[in-house]
Amino acid sequence: MKLSIIIVNYNGEKYLADCLDSIEKQCCDFLYEIIIWDNASKDNSIEFLQKNYSDKIKLFASDDNLGFAGGNNAAAKHAKGDYLLLLNNDTILLNPLKSIIGLMDRDSKIGVLGIKMLNGNKDYTISTGLLPKPYHLLYFKWFSIINKVFASGNFLSNHPIEVGWLSGSFLVTPKKLWDDIGGLDESFFMYVEDVDYNKEAAKRGYKRMFVPSVEYIHFVGFNGAKNNLLVKGYRIYIAKHFKGISKVIASLCLSTNELVKKIKGNY
Repeated sequence: MKLSIIIVNYNGEKYLADCLDSIEKQCCDFLYEIIIWDNASKDNSIEFLQKNYSDKIKLFASDDNLGFAGGNNAAAKHAKGDYLLLLNNDTILLNPLKSIIGLMDRDSKIGVLGIKMLNGNKDYTISTGLLPKPYHLLYFKWFSIINKVFASGNFLSNHPIEVGWLSGSFLVTPKKLWDDIGGLDESFFMYVEDVDYNKEAAKRGYKRMFVPSVEYIHFVGFNGAKNNLLVKGYRIYIAKHFKGISKVIASLCLSTNELVKKIKGNY
């Protein structure tokens, strides 16, 4: 088994067919499995999957909503692939994934891999960034936009690029590294758990690679109303990864960031 594709679903019935059909189309050149963990959906997701995809997926229906981190961790316990692909349910793969699997096979030091994200209108959307330094937390865009190329999406070549972190909406990682890290940190309710996982990979000497030549659509992106979740997530990140004066500076910067967002009404 080369790839275990893990999808955490919560009330995503309307997206599932397009997502699963795109997997079948773009992953036909290697052996893979699809593991869906349903986080106590209230729509007809379970019935829809059982009726239409029961022979193509491993479906686990939770009685409780374990969140993004908890759902992925629970599903990964059943994975048999060399690599895990964390994939949001509201995504569509646009290109074959064989090339990125080959890239990871050739370079054992790649710990996390991501690809180019488009929104529902097929416009380029940022899905990667730098690992945040303390002062970065004053303004999130300082580490979510690496440079002008990443800001525009006009990449000069299709060669993989080493970055700091990659979005959890499409994240490939070796199963052995996942097990070593212990999966996603479940203390993060929503957001920042992907940045934290990339940080843990970096601490172990693994590269995080962005591949601009392979694309996917992600329909439901971030909006400003969720800034409070980002702030909460980065408070946990600070406590976990910064010490001494760096921790003090990071906390002050994040508190200033939060205050500005509250004043602007974007919190």
